[in-house]
Amino acid sequence: MGRNAALGSLLFFLGLFGICTGFEQENCTNYRLQFKVYSVPGDMAMLNSTLVSPNVFDFNTVPYNITWYDSKTGQEMSNQTGRILVQGETLWFLNITLDDSGEYVSVLRTPFQCHRQLTKLVVELPVPGKCGRPKKADQILTKGVADTLSCPLMDYINKLNSYNISSSIKWYRGCEPIEDGTGGYSHRDTTTLGISKVEARNNCSYTCTLTFTLGGLTGSVSETINAEVTEVYSLVPQVHEPANEIIKAHIGYNFSKWCRVFVPGVGKPLVKIVWIARDQLILNSDPSSRVYTSKPRESSQDFPSKGTWLERLLTFSELREEDFHINYTCRAYSSRGNPGGYFTLLPADPDPMLPIGSGLAGVTILFIVSVIVYYLFKVDIALWFRRVFPVLYTNKDLDGKLYDAYVAYPPPCAVGFSKEVEMFALQTLPQVLEKGCGYKLFIAGRDCIPGQAILDSVEENIQASRRLLLLYTASTFTGKRLTSSTSSNNNNHLSKNINSSDNSEIKTGDSSGRTSFDDSDEVYTDTRQQLECVAAMHRVLLEGSLKVVLVELEEITPAQLALFPESVRHLRKKQGAVRWWKNLRKRQRWRTCVRREDEEKHERDTQLSQSLSPSSRFWKEIRYYMPVRGKRAVYPEKTALLNL
Repeated sequence: MGRNAALGSLLFFLGLFGICTGFEQENCTNYRLQFKVYSVPGDMAMLNSTLVSPNVFDFNTVPYNITWYDSKTGQEMSNQTGRILVQGETLWFLNITLDDSGEYVSVLRTPFQCHRQLTKLVVELPVPGKCGRPKKADQILTKGVADTLSCPLMDYINKLNSYNISSSIKWYRGCEPIEDGTGGYSHRDTTTLGISKVEARNNCSYTCTLTFTLGGLTGSVSETINAEVTEVYSLVPQVHEPANEIIKAHIGYNFSKWCRVFVPGVGKPLVKIVWIARDQLILNSDPSSRVYTSKPRESSQDFPSKGTWLERLLTFSELREEDFHINYTCRAYSSRGNPGGYFTLLPADPDPMLPIGSGLAGVTILFIVSVIVYYLFKVDIALWFRRVFPVLYTNKDLDGKLYDAYVAYPPPCAVGFSKEVEMFALQTLPQVLEKGCGYKLFIAGRDCIPGQAILDSVEENIQASRRLLLLYTASTFTGKRLTSSTSSNNNNHLSKNINSSDNSEIKTGDSSGRTSFDDSDEVYTDTRQQLECVAAMHRVLLEGSLKVVLVELEEITPAQLALFPESVRHLRKKQGAVRWWKNLRKRQRWRTCVRREDEEKHERDTQLSQSLSPSSRFWKEIRYYMPVRGKRAVYPEKTALLNL
């Protein structure tokens, strides 16, 4: 009660302030001129403010008052017996005079806001010798069919009905009154004049006069219609879609439905089609909304009957539970009638293929992910299985082989030889694979029996090995120390000796017990290197009895690779190579990130751990290609190796 009293006092103060100061001095939202009302002297006229609207403010909860002002004098309009009646948002002129012509301002005030709106009253003298009003409304009549005229005084009738005031309408054709049921005319309802069959003579003016009593005074207001007879016509619209149907759809999916209406006739029909749900129009046409309708579109048809198709699409971007079990109606509004058709949305039955499809999709995705994971981590996965499930692998100890791998590398004085290669073959490989992982290696420069022929040594020890580790650099297969003719002769000679036991070309020899060719040490070293390569390629490519692991000690360019033997290039393309230089490059990149003063210390501390740890990527790949030792195999990958 206290709050309402305070608001009432505030409203009273604001109203009093507006009366005392005049509406021109208030800071109101100005809607300017909104309406024009036409009248003639002696008629009644209604000026209606539209400020009481939810688009302006919440009039159901916020208190307000409305005051009318004459813009010419700035004075507030008040009741005058027999002349003026103010009823809230409506200003009535009960007996119009020419002096009443002008602009009138309605000011709506709330405790927090102020709004103003301008309405213009135009008072015109009747045209001498003619009946009806100077200002006329245009309406179309279709020749040859039944048609209707609508009285443009519905606003007056609705307002009077809100006051519970009765009224009556009288129709005139020109100056002659029209009686119901005569001359082909009929009063279909209070505001409609029916014409049974429109003819050319109906092309004239019609006046409807509304008579009522207000403020103790009986008066009238009239509107004149200029009826134009045309041969363009439209008949009752026919709603073809939706056809009063039930449609099932899935929750969460999108859904669309056309409203399709055919209007028989000639010319453009005056028909409006709308979608209705829950007794409300669906007017939203913004595609970003969840529920919206498209703009209406038209297309004409000449066969089999003339007419116009009207279409409007209703779209749900995502169906929700509240959208189901509701009738969605497409209705066509026209002067001939308002037919409609509807559809009802129901949830669709579960699709049995959906879980099957989802399962197949899940299996496919899982398979693809598994393939990708295996491709990226196959080395780690394989080594893990060997360590955790050794019983799954066959023991290789009883296969008659003496060595796990034969190590072939460019010997001293051979093409591609370097101290780094020799150190890698004689120190690094044994330290990791033999001491760290328990493999047994045959290394030519370390394990040859003194006095044994080269061909015998190579053939015998390769045959006694399960793998062959072929160490090479960019110059191993591309060097030019031997002439082409010498190289060709040696290759032919080697090819013959690989498939026979004829060793007449090879001698044993010097005091050290090392085998050699008669020509020079270079011929010896190159011959051993070529024997190892040719024998390995023969076994892996022709016999398939030996697996060769290519160990690439430095980066090979495409130009250098093009000079490699075709067998090596084929093997490298088929199974790839284990690249030691990548391991070194990674360490070098790491070293560039540390400070210069710490580089020496870091190199001492990490060189062994980075290059000799069996857990590094390079050694994992080597171990991946090495033979599996089976259930009795032991992989002593110990961190003690890092302390060497």
